[in-house]
Amino acid sequence: MDYEKFCSQILEADPKIRFATVYDEWATHVGGGMRKGLENLLSEHAENELVNISVLDWKARKDMSKWLGKTIYTLAEYDKVKRFSFYLGDEHLLLVSAERDCNTHNVVDKVIQLYYENQE
Repeated sequence: MDYEKFCSQILEADPKIRFATVYDEWATHVGGGMRKGLENLLSEHAENELVNISVLDWKARKDMSKWLGKTIYTLAEYDKVKRFSFYLGDEHLLLVSAERDCNTHNVVDKVIQLYYENQE
């Protein structure tokens, strides 16, 4: 999959989406980034820490899948943003942040739709 293209499509899908980036299981950036013209709310150090925590959470959820099934996405809502983690198989994690007033269901549905469209 072309992760740069995939993340660009996500950013184009909804103006409320601020950030869309894919990481591998080692927390290495694979593609994507911040919407042009927006300022990152996190310092580089804080962002790296959040990515590492997200990857650890992803790995823990993989272990739980034996009992609960695969995790499709998780959502954290903060005072300033919503942060989504989408589990792209066993090798990639997509992190998306959006304005707090975004329509959660629309974001989730669009990301999942784009993921499957990019599988072809």
